[in-house]
Amino acid sequence: MKPRLIPFVAAPQQMQAFVDFSTAMAKDGVEPSLAELVKIRASQINHCAFCLHMHTREALEAGENELRLTMLAAWQESPLYTDRERAALAWTEALTLLPETAAPDSVYAELQANFTPEEQVKLTMLIGIINAWNRFGVGFRAVHALPHPRKAAA
Repeated sequence: MKPRLIPFVAAPQQMQAFVDFSTAMAKDGVEPSLAELVKIRASQINHCAFCLHMHTREALEAGENELRLTMLAAWQESPLYTDRERAALAWTEALTLLPETAAPDSVYAELQANFTPEEQVKLTMLIGIINAWNRFGVGFRAVHALPHPRKAAA
């Protein structure tokens, strides 16, 4: 994979504004452990390797369980997640796949049962932000850090 463009070089002021906005929203958003699960799940759906690498690493560094991260793509089939996490992950999928799901009432009902109105807004903002970052990562082919510089096997 060859990177297409480095957005921070092409438009540094706009990208810094987006970083600042993202950082401000994270400071007063949902709990950090849940935020990382949401970011990882959206990044899985959007196939953003750069964001998957970053947020998985951050979740592990913050103490998240490796098994829970491994099972995240199949969260609906695993008992490892709380009702609150399940509601957030379902909402993440519904909004990330919005053209396909139209944010169903059943998913919103679970969101309402587990999050206050203010938390619903903060979670929705988080989902929108990570989806925007995924579009930068995938669209411009951002390459995640490699532990050992090498090319993929042929």
